Amino acid sequence: MGCFINKRSWMFAVLLLLCSIEYLIASDHTDARPNFIVMMVDDLGIGDIGCYGNNTVRTPNIDRLAQEGVKLTQHIAAAPLCTPSRAAFMTGRYPIRSGMGSTGRVQVILWTGASGGLPSNETTFATILQKHDYSTGIVGKWHLGVNCDSRNDNCHHPVNHGFDYFYGLPFTLFNDCKPGEGTDILADLQALFRQASQVLGLALLTLLIARLTGFFLVSWKLIVLLTITVLLGFCSWYVPFALVQTWNCIIMKNQDVIEQPMTLETLPQRLLNEAEYFIERNEQRPFFLFISFAHVHTPLFTSKDFMGKSQHGLYGDNVEEVDWMVGRITNVVERLGLSNKTMMYFTSDHGGHLEDSDSRGQKGGWNGIYKGGKGMGGWEGGIRVPGIFRWPGTLSPGSVIDEPTSLMDVFPTLVNLAGGELPKDRIIDGHDLMPLMEGKVLRSEHEFMFHYCGIYLNAVRWHPQNSDAIYKAHFFTPNFSPEGAGGCYTIHICRCDEGFVTPHNPPLLFDLSKDPSESTPLSPDEEPLFFEIMQRIQGAVKEHKETLTQVPHQLSWNNILWKPWLQPCCGTFPFCSCIERNTTI
Repeated sequence: MGCFINKRSWMFAVLLLLCSIEYLIASDHTDARPNFIVMMVDDLGIGDIGCYGNNTVRTPNIDRLAQEGVKLTQHIAAAPLCTPSRAAFMTGRYPIRSGMGSTGRVQVILWTGASGGLPSNETTFATILQKHDYSTGIVGKWHLGVNCDSRNDNCHHPVNHGFDYFYGLPFTLFNDCKPGEGTDILADLQALFRQASQVLGLALLTLLIARLTGFFLVSWKLIVLLTITVLLGFCSWYVPFALVQTWNCIIMKNQDVIEQPMTLETLPQRLLNEAEYFIERNEQRPFFLFISFAHVHTPLFTSKDFMGKSQHGLYGDNVEEVDWMVGRITNVVERLGLSNKTMMYFTSDHGGHLEDSDSRGQKGGWNGIYKGGKGMGGWEGGIRVPGIFRWPGTLSPGSVIDEPTSLMDVFPTLVNLAGGELPKDRIIDGHDLMPLMEGKVLRSEHEFMFHYCGIYLNAVRWHPQNSDAIYKAHFFTPNFSPEGAGGCYTIHICRCDEGFVTPHNPPLLFDLSKDPSESTPLSPDEEPLFFEIMQRIQGAVKEHKETLTQVPHQLSWNNILWKPWLQPCCGTFPFCSCIERNTTI
């Protein structure tokens, strides 16, 4: 009997040991998966960062990431504007594939109460990481839509695109968010509606006076009809436009509006606090945090600790504040002992906004030697952005990669590291960056990259195999204005549709390996392989277009116009007003 008990105890002990080993193996496997902290600045120029050549703006914390990690020198956004660029970044696909390219004037989402946004059938990297037991969060700007059919359906909201937690701006910063900074939303249409309302109001007043004084006979029916018209005309511009700050400048926590309109003075610190707290409460499990800075999009912040500290006015102050925030995030990772388990990534959604300035000076970024900027199609200044990865113990410090890479590459890189699988029911345009960053391969998988201006194919980049050349052909370029300017100062953001661009036949061809500033196009006389290069590029364009399918345009007029029944609101619509309580600043 005793032997039987001892034998059974021995078997139980062995079974317990085997289970413990299996648990430890599983734990080690789980622990081997890295955390991800993705940091994206809004409208930051590649020339604003010290490690990319700036020696007058102080960015020691961002520079440190590059010193301790990998710096990408030819890191390309899929679009030169917020909404389409971020859609491509989140999905690893060109924005035209999800309907996030513009057909005309409106090139980004303009209202939180609009119906356009990132379609629910698109898969983000957050969705895949969430399914693989990552805690996923976004702190800061979204700008990919909120609702589709009703105020609370949240079909485009981050919580329906793979994020467990959201704190921040469902929209973006616009000048309208800061009194005295003017307006960014269809200013000419606002003026037209306002003037039309004033004319109609004057006509109504004239007829009413004429009727009451008996100067001439006017039908009361006509006066009533005109009164209704005046009221409708007044509401058509006043309600959506004069109250933009209330409708668009809001803060949400998950699906709830917690501040409307938001208080800009405390916003940077609140976003930073939320980011730090997310990391702290998830230190024991794999997590993915997307820190989507509200900086450095206008209106620029006036944080007292950074006011007047830079050599470049308010814009430089904002860049240096971003750098300080990056340092704070890095310190949290190190304090918690998570450095070797955490891949950190720093970038911008596109280039700096050259046309954005006023009497106080330049309010947009600097794009270094590269031509163009935000909203200027495929010119390098609008699409070449910082790209820095830091992962101590895995990525060699101080590495520099000059191969073409894309913001869309983040999708497959994160998914593969998390142990996920790429979707097989759609084309993914990004490529895993790990083989390149670990030095296992020397060439980028991007032989061709396609640069869109709205829905229009603007330019193509070709990095021929077994060659150091990087050719780029522009099929059309936006018309700069006034004449001789380096941007679209007349209309503020360049347009891509007919009448606002100049087609080129033959296309403008540059070799970026020798002329990164795109200053001198190659000519057929100077480049003996000109027509062979163009033939190869045209063949790639044909193959690329064959992969495209028709999808609904998310930035059509119908999808971007303000719809009261879709407007997020705290309180009873239209009396939307609330202030976030219990904030720690």
